[in-house]
Amino acid sequence: MYRSFEELEVWQRSSRIAVRIYEITRSGFDAGLKNQMTRAAVSIASNIAEGAERNSTKEFSRFLYISRGSAAELRTQVYIAYKVGLLDQVTKLKWLRN
Repeated sequence: MYRSFEELEVWQRSSRIAVRIYEITRSGFDAGLKNQMTRAAVSIASNIAEGAERNSTKEFSRFLYISRGSAAELRTQVYIAYKVGLLDQVTKLKWLRN
């Protein structure tokens, strides 16, 4: 059991990913794709936190599914960023493994 969402490893990892996405897209990135990527990354961590604070297993599960959808969006955006030359192969593979 946990007392707060900050204790959840999944929230900690997703927060780190959001910060890293902001760092990577800081310069030289298409504004539209950057916006989509940062919104998806922030959504992952935010939905985990919101679901955890609902104090309901059913609600938490629902918000985890929403987070999973945002993670799929972010993976898609990583593929696109790679295909248009904004990410190199090493960075793409790193992000797809996390």
